[in-house]
Amino acid sequence: MTTRTTNIARLGILLAAAVALSGCAGTTTPEAEETAPAGTSVTITDGWVKSAESGMSAAFGELSNDSDHDVTVVSATTESSTMVELHETVENDAGELVMRQIDGGFVIPADGSLSLGPGGNHIMLMGLTAPLQAGHDVTFTLTFSDGSTYEFTAPVKDYSGANENYVGGESETEMDSGH
Repeated sequence: MTTRTTNIARLGILLAAAVALSGCAGTTTPEAEETAPAGTSVTITDGWVKSAESGMSAAFGELSNDSDHDVTVVSATTESSTMVELHETVENDAGELVMRQIDGGFVIPADGSLSLGPGGNHIMLMGLTAPLQAGHDVTFTLTFSDGSTYEFTAPVKDYSGANENYVGGESETEMDSGH
């Protein structure tokens, strides 16, 4: 009887170990899962750029993220300007709306979107390399916190708004003169 009890106990232990091991084989932790690069999950719709002869301009549109995790745009580039910043529009101490570079970049929520628009978040072009004329296109490259990129092209449109003051190192007059 002792041998039979010992064999049943051993069989029970082996079965429990087999079940535990089989459970581990099919399970991955969130840390172990690979996520697709942010640049493959983001798109822009209704993108456009404000026309300007010189100095500064801005790009707008709706950035959408079809992944199941937030993604962060940390920078943007274009050959149409010497400097590009990601901006937000906020109220200063005097109650005026002013533009400033946003700390940490733009976060696009999982399965969500982020609006870029006049008077709000936008991509700021500073030190234009040539006039931006209505009907032309501007190509941008967005870089994400994971190092991936997304390229898009947006048409230039005439628009008389989006004239907020810029809070930064250079004024629009300095940008116009190339400094």
